[in-house]
Amino acid sequence: MTNTHKDSLFVLVKSLSKSEKRQFKLYAGRLGVNTDSKFIALFNLLDKMSQYDEEVILKSGIVKKAQLSNLKAHLYKQILISLRLNPVNQNVRIQLREQLDFATILYHKGLYKQSLKILEKAKSLANSHQEKSIAFEIVELEKVIETQYITRSIPERADELSNESELLSKDNLLASKLSNLSLQLYGMMLKFGYVRSDEELKKVEVYFKKHLPKVQLDQLGFREKLWYYKAFLWYSFLTQDFLSSYKYAAKLVNLFYDNPEMIRLNPVFYLKGNNYLLESLFFLKYSSQFKEVLSKLELEIDKGSIPQNDNLLSLSFLYLNAHKLNQYFIDGSFEEALYLVDKINKGISEHKDRIDQHHIMVLYYKIASLYFGVGDYKSSIHYLKFIINNKTLKMREDLMCFSRLLSLVAHYEAGMDYHLEVQLKSTYKFLLKMNDLQAVQKEIIKFLRKLGDIYPSDLKSAFKELYEDLKKYEDHPYEKRAFLYLDILSWLESHLDNKPIARVIKEKSKVINR
Repeated sequence: MTNTHKDSLFVLVKSLSKSEKRQFKLYAGRLGVNTDSKFIALFNLLDKMSQYDEEVILKSGIVKKAQLSNLKAHLYKQILISLRLNPVNQNVRIQLREQLDFATILYHKGLYKQSLKILEKAKSLANSHQEKSIAFEIVELEKVIETQYITRSIPERADELSNESELLSKDNLLASKLSNLSLQLYGMMLKFGYVRSDEELKKVEVYFKKHLPKVQLDQLGFREKLWYYKAFLWYSFLTQDFLSSYKYAAKLVNLFYDNPEMIRLNPVFYLKGNNYLLESLFFLKYSSQFKEVLSKLELEIDKGSIPQNDNLLSLSFLYLNAHKLNQYFIDGSFEEALYLVDKINKGISEHKDRIDQHHIMVLYYKIASLYFGVGDYKSSIHYLKFIINNKTLKMREDLMCFSRLLSLVAHYEAGMDYHLEVQLKSTYKFLLKMNDLQAVQKEIIKFLRKLGDIYPSDLKSAFKELYEDLKKYEDHPYEKRAFLYLDILSWLESHLDNKPIARVIKEKSKVINR
């Protein structure tokens, strides 16, 4: 039996909506001879299955084992063709590709004038929507055709096309360099998290400056500005300069508001830009601005400003719910956020084929933190286990690290002493392996290890000592990242002042957002 997630065809069939399935059957049955085609029979069988089972397919008699691979490939291709024809999936890029295909067909038939007419219109559309990669392809085909379709204006036309090709080539090269830099910085963030030392900071700075092209910002187009801001954004996140990350995330989002037609053409980047802006505001604890941006984003999604497709629905679910949790974390309103847990779990089940494991684990960490905030430590541990026990996932090491540390604190609060010892040994092994024993982590581990030997009467003074040891790292350029994931200071204050942790966080939030 093949795993559901690993069989691409089965996942594709199950992702289709009722209208898409209906359209596929109409498309596939457009010729009478296709009515009983094997690929249609296979589609109907897969549609009825709750999970992929090759044995069931072979027993159905639709196809022999030796032919199954080819039949599946054919069905996969036919579904994609059907989806491409669906008006819901039509956008400017698909229209441009289609026009380029039509022009190529006409060119091969020797109908040069008709081909050039289509290309001219397509090029105008591509340039107006900043689709410079496709515009470059169009110009290159125009150049090929012009060498065969001789006109009296060929000298002027040659100069015009050469200049267009050179300008588009330069723009595309710049966009490629900026997007490569952004992607590499994002990769660093996923693998290592924030910089942890002067040495790491220096490496990131050198890499960034070496690969950042020299540009004149006021001369850049939409696409080049987009990647320029994203590169600075990831650099700011890596170096924990959250004011700068807020600055560039805001620039990125405002770039879309200055070019509203680009929201429908680049909805993923628009959603991600808002996600980065909300993350920055969350780290800065700017509650009122955070709520304003989140409300505006939710309104844009609800009123249909963003195209509706499976990928965008999944991203909208991910970003809206992650930040709704963050909204309650900022002011410590943990109880009010509990309603989101069932909604998020349902959404994870619904969107699991389109959301990567890293982002699912981030949601689990937030849910674990939520339960910790309301004092339900066993539920917190339950969600942290999803992260800690995930052996195959290559995710940010800092998320794995703080999941283990939060689990330690939750085990202590739950009174699970035996399990605490097991967790301590496991966490030590993990931290030593990843070579990430920083000061805050060392202090927390050291404190938890000696908890069993502290008399109840001495516990408050021990908490106070740990608080004073950790407080000095609150604004440390590298150690402060620990407090982004695990608000250990608020936890300690709750013990010292005999207050619920939610109340401590609420009081801090009021001071910050006065």
